[in-house]
Amino acid sequence: MKTLDQIISERRSVRAFDKDRPVPEEHIRAIVEAARLAPSACNSQTWRFIAVTRSEVIEKICKTAMRPVIPNKWLSQAPLLMVGCARLDIVANRIGARVTGTEYYQIDMGIAMEHMVLKATELGLGTCWIGWFAEEKVKAILDIPRGVKVPALLAVGYPADAAPAGRSRKSMEKILFSETWGNPFTFSE
Repeated sequence: MKTLDQIISERRSVRAFDKDRPVPEEHIRAIVEAARLAPSACNSQTWRFIAVTRSEVIEKICKTAMRPVIPNKWLSQAPLLMVGCARLDIVANRIGARVTGTEYYQIDMGIAMEHMVLKATELGLGTCWIGWFAEEKVKAILDIPRGVKVPALLAVGYPADAAPAGRSRKSMEKILFSETWGNPFTFSE
């Protein structure tokens, strides 16, 4: 069994999927179960998910709801599109944003969908977050009601390409400070 550290290090954004290899229902269940267990503001669990597996619907979203410049045409290859939805009528979302200025549903959705990403990676699937889309068009295609936001999409499937070379990451010294901004954190070794 893989450790969490191994799963995190193996995770990558996949933009080429094996279109002929569907994601098994038991994997979809496991991925959504991982999201279901995610924490949320006041345990509000505002997230809802739509699993889109029909290729014609994914193709329609790809052709009509992707924004220009970066149209994400590769999405049409994904055998599964998880659509992250957030109900805004729940108290944590209605009142929390007014009081603190923080849109808690976005934080909750990020946590839940990253749980999905990690579970999918554990199951040998590839994923790619998509935030560059026309929300109203996605809502129209999927009949999502008013009062529900769609902050993110997640393409899921078996990778069709070899793992790309790892992207460089910023060093610990550039992202971790001690006590005040810019003061490097030093580990005692």
